[in-house]
Amino acid sequence: MARDDELLDNWWDDAFSGPVSFMRFKFSKDLENADIAVLGVPYDLGTTNRPGARFGPRAMREQSTLTGEFEYGLWPWDYHIAEHHKVIDYGDICNFVGYPERMTDALQKTVDEILASDTACFSMGGDHFISLPLLRSHVKKFGPLALIHFDAHSDTWVDEDYNHGTMFYHAIKEGLIDTKHSIQVGLRTPNPETHGIEIIFADELDEMKASEVAERIKKRVGNNNAYLTFDIDFLDPAYAPGTGTPVSGGPSVIKGRNILKALAGLNIVGGDLVEIAPAYDPIGNITAVAGATLGGDILYLISEALRR
Repeated sequence: MARDDELLDNWWDDAFSGPVSFMRFKFSKDLENADIAVLGVPYDLGTTNRPGARFGPRAMREQSTLTGEFEYGLWPWDYHIAEHHKVIDYGDICNFVGYPERMTDALQKTVDEILASDTACFSMGGDHFISLPLLRSHVKKFGPLALIHFDAHSDTWVDEDYNHGTMFYHAIKEGLIDTKHSIQVGLRTPNPETHGIEIIFADELDEMKASEVAERIKKRVGNNNAYLTFDIDFLDPAYAPGTGTPVSGGPSVIKGRNILKALAGLNIVGGDLVEIAPAYDPIGNITAVAGATLGGDILYLISEALRR
């Protein structure tokens, strides 16, 4: 059973009522008594197509009132995170609208403080550019990291500009990513440069079982510390139309979830889920529902790593 003291006072209310925090965890800035902090980064000035991902963190929180409503946890995980770890919703970083450099500085400062307290961090975007400052902060603590990257795009464009298609190119240049132990999954756009990262393209992914994909990832990452980043456009637009750069031919939500759950056992020290732009959902916030659920899975993976 979940520990009531770890959750909002009225977390058991109907999903459509009560305060809105991620999976009903308490809003708090108390890092001394936290194991994992959930951080929203409502930023979308790095997009190269449709904007709107600044509304992603709010949409994920709203839909997570449903995914987080059960005291026994998120299916198919067989426990509630609160049984083992103190999770807080740290709120959002803000006050940078129109000033990308302010966002980068504010995000790195905030995550530096979170990690310095020995609290792990799961971040909600926002566009995918936020992974660069997030990686910088995590590498300060853990050293170069294996990257586990779920996406339709490589985001390694060789370009000196900073946007949501170039940040991993810059991360590699900065020495943040251990490319020999990194892997990208679901790519289905032209990718002439691998930069030494292993790739599972979408057509190959479609032919593989989720367990086979997970084993391939585990073999690549090994026992190294890893950062997991999940762009919602990894999913086919049938399951996630609310995103800035949708690409047909992707996997389903259940395949993505099954892959993630099978990654339990890896040393995942941090992660993010990005690129939910709810304005492009036709009805029912279906992309945010998927994102809130997958975000919960990533939170569990961080929790599993902490338990070891």
